[in-house]
Amino acid sequence: MIRLGLRLTLGGGREAAVRLAVTAAAVALGVGMLLITLAGINAIKAQDARGAWLISTGTPASGPAGPGGSGRDPLVWLSRTDTFAGRVIERVDVAATGPNSPVPPGIPRLPGPGQFYASPALSRLLRTTPSAELGDRFPGHQAGTIGPSALPSPDSLVIVLGHTTRQLAGAPGSEQVRSITTAGTAAVLAGAGGSAGTLEIILAVAAVALLFPVLTFISTATRLAAARREQRFAAMRLAGATPRQVSLVSSVEASVAAVAGVAAGFGLFFLLRPVVARIPLTGETFFPGDLSLSLADILLGAVGVPVLAAVVARIALRRVQISPLGVSRRVTRTPPRAWRVIPLLAGIGELAYFAAAGHPGSAQGQTDAFFPGFLLLIVGLMVAGPWLTMAGSRALSGRARHPAALIAGRRLADNPRAAFRAVSGLILALFVASVATGIIVTLVADQGAPAGGAQAADLLVDQFIGGPTASGRPALSAAPVPAGVLARLRAIHGVRGVAVIYADLGAANPDTGLVSCAQLPGTPALGRCPAGARVAAVTPDFTDTRPASMIGHVWPSAAVPPGRLGSLPGRVVVVATNGSAPATERARTVMETAFPYLSSALTVGERAAEANAQITQWQRDADAVILASLLIAGCSLAVSVAAGLTDRKRPFSLLRLTGVPLRMLRRVVTLESAVPLLAASAIAVGTGLLGADLFLQSQFSVPLRSPGAAYYLSVLGGLVISFGIIAATLPLLQRITGPETARNE
Repeated sequence: MIRLGLRLTLGGGREAAVRLAVTAAAVALGVGMLLITLAGINAIKAQDARGAWLISTGTPASGPAGPGGSGRDPLVWLSRTDTFAGRVIERVDVAATGPNSPVPPGIPRLPGPGQFYASPALSRLLRTTPSAELGDRFPGHQAGTIGPSALPSPDSLVIVLGHTTRQLAGAPGSEQVRSITTAGTAAVLAGAGGSAGTLEIILAVAAVALLFPVLTFISTATRLAAARREQRFAAMRLAGATPRQVSLVSSVEASVAAVAGVAAGFGLFFLLRPVVARIPLTGETFFPGDLSLSLADILLGAVGVPVLAAVVARIALRRVQISPLGVSRRVTRTPPRAWRVIPLLAGIGELAYFAAAGHPGSAQGQTDAFFPGFLLLIVGLMVAGPWLTMAGSRALSGRARHPAALIAGRRLADNPRAAFRAVSGLILALFVASVATGIIVTLVADQGAPAGGAQAADLLVDQFIGGPTASGRPALSAAPVPAGVLARLRAIHGVRGVAVIYADLGAANPDTGLVSCAQLPGTPALGRCPAGARVAAVTPDFTDTRPASMIGHVWPSAAVPPGRLGSLPGRVVVVATNGSAPATERARTVMETAFPYLSSALTVGERAAEANAQITQWQRDADAVILASLLIAGCSLAVSVAAGLTDRKRPFSLLRLTGVPLRMLRRVVTLESAVPLLAASAIAVGTGLLGADLFLQSQFSVPLRSPGAAYYLSVLGGLVISFGIIAATLPLLQRITGPETARNE
């Protein structure tokens, strides 16, 4: 029987070849995406391991500098970040206390005073960027390049600068490090809630979201020419074949397609690996070698998807396991019942309960609360889809004014499950898109752009505040701001104003600062002074990710002579620029060189972008999953419509012989596809936005913001493309409904 199955599969003519190719393509998509997902998880782990040394910690550098228990001389270490053109530069300042001080990976030896090692990407920037905008921040000369073993990404900007122990030991935040952190230590420090673990979960969820359309595609492809195959299997039963033998023959075809699909899936993975490596899943790209597969991954890809494909194929072909006369005796199936909407309503009710009662306090509790709700919504859409299709078909039949609408409505009512199955992949993609877009757009709108528009976004802020001391007052990390630094900042082309907020050492509120009223006109985004005041007491909170607009705010005056401000410690230096990159980077360089070893100066816009970087990344990942789901769903829709035409070519041929024009048959096919597509799409979009609204109210206590015109245009575009796919299959009608098809065999 296996040999017979192979002959029927490989020698069954064009129809069998097309069916085999389509099924193999569906399996290849599943295997390829599964391998890419597994390789992505491995790449995140590899990226985390190579960047582990950047989080090395030790004891305060002000302590004794003798050798530790390891016998090594400690390394004075100060790790911080710098910024250039919106990109983060990992900066590590080091000073050896002896010949046995540990050496970071990627460099042959520690840089001496006045030397530095830079990553290849940063080296290119230093060569191509004016030194006043970047190079002046790193005094000395480059001694070499940091190797790939110390770089999370080929585009990472990393620099290791050498100093004397005397220079670095007194710097705020410097530490004595006796060992460089390794990947294992970093995993312990990060814990289960680390960013790598979160991204692995996201990738796993993305894989599940993609596998469902793929399995739907496999199921649809397996049903190609199902009516013709039913007749063939019924004939085999009449010739004496047992149900087990018929099942074996049908399984051979699925196995051949699975083997071919697995081979093509591995080829697809290796073809797309360089492209995937350039996708910044973590905010940074990957080395191609990071996207590697373990033996377990290979076995999972080679066995897991084919097994799922075989199961789906067996379920899809369960109707071929019939008696010899079953084809002639087939009757209309029982129509779907209204109980199918219960899971959908249960999912909405579960999310609505937490929106009213509030979300659980723990992260695990929130997962346990929201995951079942969204799972019920997904399952509910799939279960309720046939019932919604039947309701739409009855509405179409009841309001039919033309024969095409009446025929289409009656055919949909005859088998609403098959009609919905054709569009189920697209419906799931629309639901996922609606949930992801609704949540992300709302969070970005609520926490995104700083208030005050461009004036606030272009403010470059350098803060000299550390954590609070035991008394609750902020720790000041800078001495009085030299007048020469302010003059250099004002001399930069594109700088509109400079203001210094000084520490008010006598204020009861530790957040209060003092500013000269002569400086505020140049920085209008900071507010203004009352009439006649010379010094104002201000409390701007630049630690907030989205500070309220201070434009036009009138600060109270302070009874402090302007001449005394210069002797007070600086809290914040604020530079208002015209928004141009050269002006911003030159001002940043001046402050970096004037106040070394402190945190990097950031614009208010960069602070907002930094705070929303994770949300933005989730949006990119969601867009990738949605796009892939739509492409697969489109392929599934095309195959489903073509399969439906092939299965009904004899009835359509008989209709043509009775005088029904080809134009009317095309209208019937279009209506049969359009009714479930439009009805289920409206339900999927509405359910997705409702689920997003309930989640946002429960988790963040904010209502859903409208996704905007771009989202609705993309949904409309997806539907237009779907109708285009349907229209592309209509020329098959003329080819398969000729008079020869209607003859009796």
